[in-house]
Amino acid sequence: MLEHTMGCLPIGNAQGMLVAILTESDLAGREKGIPFSLYRFPQVFGEWMPKDGVEKMSAAARSRTVSEFKTRRVVTIDGDDPVEDAITAMQRAGYHRIPVVAGGKPVGIITRHDLLRLMVGRLH
Repeated sequence: MLEHTMGCLPIGNAQGMLVAILTESDLAGREKGIPFSLYRFPQVFGEWMPKDGVEKMSAAARSRTVSEFKTRRVVTIDGDDPVEDAITAMQRAGYHRIPVVAGGKPVGIITRHDLLRLMVGRLH
């Protein structure tokens, strides 16, 4: 992901069907709420982040597999769907990018950046 500056990778099964995605957000830190509490605490690699343990957590994460991090709730759009459907799907899911599929197989990724570029192009 870093080498090719990609924020999302599709994960397919043996038949090539999209079954999950791996995103930057799945790997990087994020805040997560504690049940029945108003407090939110940082998580890195899906684990609660202690103040003094980031290096240790990073080393431990390198031994884990993609299946431990991947997003299973995949929102997709068909390549023939209108652009407005992509915008709506991203807004409803709160995602920054979604896979584009044809017959259930991934053929691309569309991002908010792509949509912004398209809208700006339409304005000029």
